[in-house]
Amino acid sequence: MLEVYIDADACPVKDETYRVALRHGFPVWVVANQYIQTPREGDVKLVTVKRGEDSADDWIAERAGPGDIVITADIPLASRALARGARVLGPRGREFDAEGIGDALASRELSSQLREMGVQTGGPPPFTKQDRSAFLNRLDALAHAVKRGR
Repeated sequence: MLEVYIDADACPVKDETYRVALRHGFPVWVVANQYIQTPREGDVKLVTVKRGEDSADDWIAERAGPGDIVITADIPLASRALARGARVLGPRGREFDAEGIGDALASRELSSQLREMGVQTGGPPPFTKQDRSAFLNRLDALAHAVKRGR
């Protein structure tokens, strides 16, 4: 059965994910280092993991598999979930895939090294309504594709 895992601590699209999950009737695992209020309707479960750098990521990566969807902006978690056969969607509507994850990991590493050297690399652009809309459209399409077995 299709399940959705949300890397929830800093996820800006939890409510959108709940709406799509309710419409499609699939369960959602909200994984965070702290309590997060979740809706009463639908099959939404909160998992509060111990505080630690990768505790939520580890919990998700150990459970997500083929036919599941992982919602995260975390590139290493995306890579781990892809390796287990899950589909991965970022909060701006970008679907990670096996072909592009290596480039994403390399870019992340380069940005990290530049920050360590004191080079200002800036952060991501502000989250917009267009990002939210792109996420909703892509998640709905992904849910349909997974249900059809693609």
